[in-house]
Amino acid sequence: MRAADLLAGTRECRQISHGRYRTDDGARETVPVCGARGAVFWKADMDIDCDGQPTEACNRRTDPLFLHATAFQQSDGRQLDAEHLPYVVVPGPGRRWNHAEHGVTGGTVAAVVHGDRVQYAVVGATGPTDLIGEASYATAEALGIRPDPRTGGTDSDVTYIFFEGPKASPIESHASAAARGEALARRFVRRN
Repeated sequence: MRAADLLAGTRECRQISHGRYRTDDGARETVPVCGARGAVFWKADMDIDCDGQPTEACNRRTDPLFLHATAFQQSDGRQLDAEHLPYVVVPGPGRRWNHAEHGVTGGTVAAVVHGDRVQYAVVGATGPTDLIGEASYATAEALGIRPDPRTGGTDSDVTYIFFEGPKASPIESHASAAARGEALARRFVRRN
């Protein structure tokens, strides 16, 4: 699926969040969660999440905010692997928006768009209730965004689209996320 086709479906925002989110601590609240036919989406920055299984790129040494846990786990009970699995962090449920009430839970398939690149990912973690715009090391790397958890990321131009429909199964299978993502993206483009 071409990035331009997906972005065309996100031109208009029907805000479904009760208020807006900040992209960083201390920033203004400027990012709404938007509804579309068959999806929810937002446009934000990308901070790098390295939580989950410790790896060479993601650990306490490389990421001072590293946590050994993710909100959702692999089918074998282990934490997700941010270095190798493309996943997205959604805001924790709160007064602004509750992701679960809109069908966005662990394994939900997302298309993450930056420039002319599209990366399919899963919902793998939840973050603070007032911040938005974060994805795994693997997601950033695939989009050509510097994946370093200390100095990487990008300040803007990232669109996150979360599709209604079948989830990736198992959650750790990027092949499943990519196959389902491509099918769900085609449906999204036809409907929007």
